Amino acid sequence: MPAFRFEAIDTAGQAQKGVLDADSARSARSQLRTQGLTPLVVEPAGSAARGERSRRLALGRKLSSREQAILTRQLASLLIAGLPLDEALSVLTEQAERDYIRELVAAIRAEVLGGHSLANALAQHPRDFPDIYRALVAAGEHTGKLGLVLSRLADYIEGRNALKQKIVLAFTYPAVVTVIAFGIVTFLLSYVVPQVVNVFASTKQQLPILTVMMMALSGFVRHWWWAILIGVAVVVYLVRAVLAQAGPRLAFDRWLLTAPLAGKLVRGYNTVRFASTLAILTAAGVPILRALQAAGETLNNRAMRGNIDEAIVRVREGTSLSRSLGNTKTFPPVLVHLIRSGEATGDVTTMLDRAAEGEARELERRTMFMTSLLEPLLILAMGGVVLVIVLAVMLPIIDLNNMVQ
Repeated sequence: MPAFRFEAIDTAGQAQKGVLDADSARSARSQLRTQGLTPLVVEPAGSAARGERSRRLALGRKLSSREQAILTRQLASLLIAGLPLDEALSVLTEQAERDYIRELVAAIRAEVLGGHSLANALAQHPRDFPDIYRALVAAGEHTGKLGLVLSRLADYIEGRNALKQKIVLAFTYPAVVTVIAFGIVTFLLSYVVPQVVNVFASTKQQLPILTVMMMALSGFVRHWWWAILIGVAVVVYLVRAVLAQAGPRLAFDRWLLTAPLAGKLVRGYNTVRFASTLAILTAAGVPILRALQAAGETLNNRAMRGNIDEAIVRVREGTSLSRSLGNTKTFPPVLVHLIRSGEATGDVTTMLDRAAEGEARELERRTMFMTSLLEPLLILAMGGVVLVIVLAVMLPIIDLNNMVQ
């Protein structure tokens, strides 16, 4: 039975929105009137032809990573429990906490009832379900293991979100310290330094070179702060424009892999994503070449993505996966060794899972080490800047005291 999205007004004049099942739009309106609602908009949940108001409401709406993981987990549980796909989607529609999720699931269910596969139904919503997500769903449908594939996919999404959250939280404190330090230095240069130093400038006393330099810097900050902001914005725009081009972006990504400290973080994060995705794809029975291509598309470093393309060529020529990845000199040796062991035992999926878990723990350790190193360095840098400002203020006082004596 098709699903229809509706907007109506109840007897109290309150707006009501939702999704209901009906044979036709006319039948849906009848159901709404039976419930004491006055229908304003009734249209197929999967319809692309929506009014201007609906388009405005849809602007900026998207499934969050958390909502995507919950939706995937719920659908996997229902399918593993034995519910047919359309009934499982109907249950998710009723349980949805947000109107957008309710409309989204109803639209997917309408496509499935219309004869489309789940992967094709998800393809109508690329903002909510990326290519790799749909590829895994298609593989699960092809092998008849959709519930298990969705369960592993939910594990992957939850693990990725947890890892990202740990990295963000680890760098939050250094970021806050940097912002506070920048604010304090700006306040000292724009307000404190001029108030104190101008007293000595009016006495016609020869000021120390450090004080003169600090006064010049203070004047520049006070009078040309808008130029500084414009300059920073222009630099950011130019950098983004340059990195948007394929050649410079590839060169930057190659340099990033060799950068001190940051290079290992980038390499580790991409390795975790690659190994996890490849494990899910191989477990779903996806051919190795297609699995490598899909897993490579999840990498956000173009240099590593190019190395995967080279590995695909070698695997197509008959080289083993472990040797093909080892020849790239990009991925950690542990990953290559575990894949080689999996090839020898015939269980590559398990070894890829172990590699992903090990790299995730190593990435967390490196992140904590880097942040623990940044925190004292930031404090020292802030202390050094404040010390210079204090010296610029104190030196004229010391010189004046010597002159009085």
